[in-house]
Amino acid sequence: MEITDLTPAERRVRDAFPLGEGVDFREGEDEDAASGAAWGPERTLRAEVLRELLLDGPVREGRIAGLKVWGARITGRLDLRYGTVAHPVRLRSCHFEEAPDLYGARVVALVLSDSVLPGLTAGNLRADGVVRITCCRITGPVRLQGARLSGAFFANGARLGTPGEVPEEAVLQLNHAEVATDVWAPELVAHGKVHMNGAVVRNQVNLNDAELNAPGATALHAEVLTVGTDLHAMRLRVRGRVNLGGARIPRQLNLAHARLSHPGGQALRASSSVVGELWLREAEPIEGAVNLRRAQLDLLHVPPEVWPRQVQTDGLGYRVLTPHLPAAQRLPLLEREPDGYLPHPYEQLAAAYRTVGDDGAARTVQLAKLRRHRRTLPPYARLWGFLQDAAVGYGFRPMRAAGWLLLLLCTGTLAFALHHPPALKPSEAPAFNPLFYTLDLLLPIIDFGQEGAFAPRGWYQWLAYLLVAAGWVLATTIAAGVTRSLNRQ
Repeated sequence: MEITDLTPAERRVRDAFPLGEGVDFREGEDEDAASGAAWGPERTLRAEVLRELLLDGPVREGRIAGLKVWGARITGRLDLRYGTVAHPVRLRSCHFEEAPDLYGARVVALVLSDSVLPGLTAGNLRADGVVRITCCRITGPVRLQGARLSGAFFANGARLGTPGEVPEEAVLQLNHAEVATDVWAPELVAHGKVHMNGAVVRNQVNLNDAELNAPGATALHAEVLTVGTDLHAMRLRVRGRVNLGGARIPRQLNLAHARLSHPGGQALRASSSVVGELWLREAEPIEGAVNLRRAQLDLLHVPPEVWPRQVQTDGLGYRVLTPHLPAAQRLPLLEREPDGYLPHPYEQLAAAYRTVGDDGAARTVQLAKLRRHRRTLPPYARLWGFLQDAAVGYGFRPMRAAGWLLLLLCTGTLAFALHHPPALKPSEAPAFNPLFYTLDLLLPIIDFGQEGAFAPRGWYQWLAYLLVAAGWVLATTIAAGVTRSLNRQ
């Protein structure tokens, strides 16, 4: 096609191109590009003409050429595959009849703000500046997999996909893309899946107030995502799964005030991820399971009422747990592990309490761990566990042992004071002392010479047996408790 074979609208654009000036076809700044299919030839541009301008258009010395157009209807496919465009491309508030194809192209900047498109193909794109689809309405997929952007990617306020539909192909594809600054997409609305698997974003990802709709599927698929600072997703609304398995987010993963819903499946998966701080402050109760297995966090801020009925926490590590609450309010979470009793979540919770100096709460967690473990044991071991628990709380309630000893000492002293047991060898027996006789029975490692000198009979003999057995139980459990305390130190 000869570039001289132009319509009046195309001549305006050609004349403005070498000067870097803009051409505005709009009748008003609030005009909606959705009505662009009805725009006439006075504001219609052929994609072939734009391609020729971008690849081989005229330039003027001392001026910076560039394509700047508002409010045009663009017919045909803008095909820039593998092309090198040395000029910025700004096609704002335009209506595209076909999806532009920039696969493998290199551009200075690509701005399509407020436009309406049936899709965008830009896999392996190289952009020296920003790529912007701010407030665009794009019904087909936006393919940016493998793109390398030296600037930011802006999708704030964009509307992707068709309401009520979840297409097989993701509506936004940033798989293995590299973005030198930010992915900026607050108020993004996606009807379909968003893929960011293996993407690298050097600064932050912003999804504040975004809505991701893919019921029954993975709404945000961002496995092994690497973010330089934060992933902000305050007030995020998701229908479908959020998959952040293996992600690296050194500062905040902020899901405050978010609503995550995937009934019957996993609403949030962040297994094997490394995150500085995970915030779910004032979020709505999560609908669906949560998988945090093997994740490593510095701070975890999740109120108990936010957790769903099923939470996988085996291998989860965190240093600080906020808000600081009594152990009784945190322990029910550990009962929601689908695989039943696992020791690590209890040890981790106890360690978090010790980190902030709440040793009492840490002991409560350790005691709850042993009680939970007891349920998995055979009957004879459960019986022994009940005895240890009742006696000294598995060593975490040492004052309880002192109480039992005092009660048994008083009982035995009173009983044997009222009825002295007869001496085995009256001529050799020391004077009977009911207090020290009872101590001899209770404390197996102490010998005051009373137990071997006297032999009770009848029910007093059974009382003696009871004191001996109780003494061994208390001594054993106290020793176990002391050993456990030393191990914790």
